[in-house]
Formats: sequence, structure tokens, C-alpha cells
Amino acid sequence: MIEIINSSFMTSAPNIRLTPENEFMNEVAFMARSNTGKSSLLNTLTNRKSLAKVSATPGKTRLINYFDVEFADRNTGERLGALFVDLPGFGYAKVAKSLKTDWESNLTSFIAERKQIAIFVHLIDCRHPDLDIDRSVADYLNEICTPNQSILTVFTKIDKLNQKELSELKKRFPDALMISNSKRRGVDKIVEIIYHLLRSDNNV
Repeated sequence: MIEIINSSFMTSAPNIRLTPENEFMNEVAFMARSNTGKSSLLNTLTNRKSLAKVSATPGKTRLINYFDVEFADRNTGERLGALFVDLPGFGYAKVAKSLKTDWESNLTSFIAERKQIAIFVHLIDCRHPDLDIDRSVADYLNEICTPNQSILTVFTKIDKLNQKELSELKKRFPDALMISNSKRRGVDKIVEIIYHLLRSDNNV
């Protein structure tokens, strides 16, 4: 069994120029449209209720937040360190247009230029699987992703779907992961997948 046994806030940065130095390719970048449950997932993954701040105002967080995380394999006793990167939510309409352009430009640059990112986790609200903005993000990730980087597509809030709707979503997106923060469905599987992807890089 793979668990996250330690986690703590590390630092925040407004852009890639001010991100922390890191000699390893051990970063896991979480990205999502605003109000998709990204902060809640980070808290659920780490078993910390308030590691990532869950804002009542979607799109409020405009910083790149870093969290120091330690995995443990309960079967072998092996441990693995990583950095979880909480990226600002994209596509929030109420942000002023000039700020939105600058903000998303910084975000795009970070995603393309931060070579320490080993895994991109793209979260999508399962009730809205076909939004243009999520298609654009998916296309962009596939365009810039290097051979030694991985992309995980994760549908959130699956507890909001009935069984028929969930089955149809799985048929359409057979390679995607399905989670519910409130029910902890699929959470342990994400932890395990991230752990094994990081180990396979042999850079941590």
C-alpha cells in the first residue's frame, strides 16, 4: 500500500522566475478550471484538511503554491520525496480581462518551461467533460509534454453522477481516472499511480 505520510507548505511564487530551485524532476503539477475541486483533492491526497486553502471565491488563488510531500510504500518500507504544485485555476470569467491575460500567460510559460515537472494532473469536472477550455488545456499539454513527462486526466465529483452517467463517461474516456473527494473514491489509486510514475523516472 502506498500512502502520503508527510506533507507541508513550502512556498508560493507569482511566476516561473520566482519558483524554488530544484535539482530533481519530482514535481507533480495539479491544474484545473476554477471550482473543479483541485484544492480539496490536494487535501484528500495528503490527509490534511487545510494544506491547500479552499477558497469560497473560485479563481481567487493566483500564485503557484508548492508543497513538500513524502510517500511511503508500506510493503517495502521505501520512501519517496516529491513536490506537489498547486497551479492557479484557469478560465475564471470574473477576473478582469487584463489580469486574466497576464495570469494565464504566466501559467502557460510555467507549464512549458518548468522542466522539473514529472507529472501533469489535469482535473475536469465530470459534469462538464466537453468544455472548450479543458480541450485546449489537454491539447496544449500533449503539445508541450516531453517523453519523460506524464499526463493524468482525472474527472472529479463523480459522486454527482448516477451509475449510467458514470458508465458512459468511462466509455468515452477509458484512460482517465475517476474520483470523489467526499467519498474518497479513486483517491488511493491516484496516490499509487503518482508514486510509481515518479519512481520510474529514476530522478528522485
